[in-house]
Amino acid sequence: MDLKRKLSRLGGIGPGGKPGAKPSPAPQAAEAEVSAAPPVEVPPAPVEAPATAEPRKELDPRIVALRRMLGDWAERQGAAVARRGPSTAPRPGPLPVESRTTPHGLIHVSERLLPPDHSHGNAPLAEALDVESPLVASLALQPGLAGVDFQRMLFLDTETTGLAGGTGTVPFLVGLAWFEGRSLRVHQLFLNKLGEEAPMLRALAARMAESSCLVTFNGKSFDWPLLRTRFVLNRVKPPAELPHLDLLHCARRVFKYRGSGTRLVHLEEQVLGYHRVGDVDGSLIPDLYFRFLRGADGSALTPVLEHNANDLLLLAALLGMLGRRFRASGAEGEDPRDLLGFAGVALRARDYERAHAFARAAAAGDTGAVGAEALAMASRLSRRVGDDRTAVANLQRALASARADQVAPLHLSLAKLYEHGLKDLPRALHHARLAAPAESSDALRRRVERLERKLSRGSREYALDFGK
Repeated sequence: MDLKRKLSRLGGIGPGGKPGAKPSPAPQAAEAEVSAAPPVEVPPAPVEAPATAEPRKELDPRIVALRRMLGDWAERQGAAVARRGPSTAPRPGPLPVESRTTPHGLIHVSERLLPPDHSHGNAPLAEALDVESPLVASLALQPGLAGVDFQRMLFLDTETTGLAGGTGTVPFLVGLAWFEGRSLRVHQLFLNKLGEEAPMLRALAARMAESSCLVTFNGKSFDWPLLRTRFVLNRVKPPAELPHLDLLHCARRVFKYRGSGTRLVHLEEQVLGYHRVGDVDGSLIPDLYFRFLRGADGSALTPVLEHNANDLLLLAALLGMLGRRFRASGAEGEDPRDLLGFAGVALRARDYERAHAFARAAAAGDTGAVGAEALAMASRLSRRVGDDRTAVANLQRALASARADQVAPLHLSLAKLYEHGLKDLPRALHHARLAAPAESSDALRRRVERLERKLSRGSREYALDFGK
């Protein structure tokens, strides 16, 4: 029997060599040959064990919570994509950066000039030129900024190869912006190849030498220390230190009652009303740069340059907006949470009149917890000028709208005012007995006992006088 016929019987391959073809009848000799072959034993099919009903195991609560968190994250990501709208990938092509030969060496630059009427969201960029240095010094709690010429300020923001720290982090894009007249020039220095930082750093030093101060967002902790390290590592003389306004600290103080954090993009959307479309995720930026170094198309980095430019525009817009609102001391229609934030900043800067104006405006605009805290601050400021009755009235109004955690401190303040300011001991004792969580048990016990002794002594003196 030929091999083809044997295969046709064992594997279902017909005489034509096609799988699945029906085998043709074989000659008798072949049949005899096959019948003489030993039978092939087929193993019995495994017998399935009868299914037994097992109790369903409860999932670990941590797994359930993790699944819920992942579901919430996916929902937020979908909402963010829907809000941004369809994104368009950059067209393939070279990176929009030009090479320039300068006295500092060959640098790679992307540059644009924005007109005086350009706005970022609802904030005109040129409004940053109208800030008053004494007010900025108070807003930043930095007296050294009071004499700075903000007409020559330099906005700075970097994009880096990651957050490795030390010598492992390289700023491959140094974004700068400054005003020429009332137009804003955006000037981005790009590192085309690792190891060629020196010309870029010299160009940065030259620009800083013409500027009066730096304006950054978290630049005191990240951008400037990183750049200073790069100067040292590349043996380039660092520029003279400039006064440094870090808007992150200002934003934290002013917007802390919003409860949404102080990430730059959050402030951009919630405070300035600007929504970025197709913005690159910051966590992807290092990988995009390394791909470029390995020969990827330069267009992949175009969104990174746009991201950096938007950060620079946001710095100018945020500074102008903060300066305008701080100068106005509480305009009608302002968010009471921000007004309370401005009041706290002015109080820390010892600008008590401005703080009082902001606190009154915040209290007028909110009848809840924010208003209660604003009234408590207004009470302290009234007491500073000796107006104890107004101070008490503010605290009594605050009690009507306070949260549970605000009530005890308000009672404690009233107890102090009634005892030391208005000399109304019965009311002082009444509020002292309600101030338990706001004061340690020993201090509160001593306060109550002192008030009780005063009241007892006063009653005896009254009885003696009456007896006479």
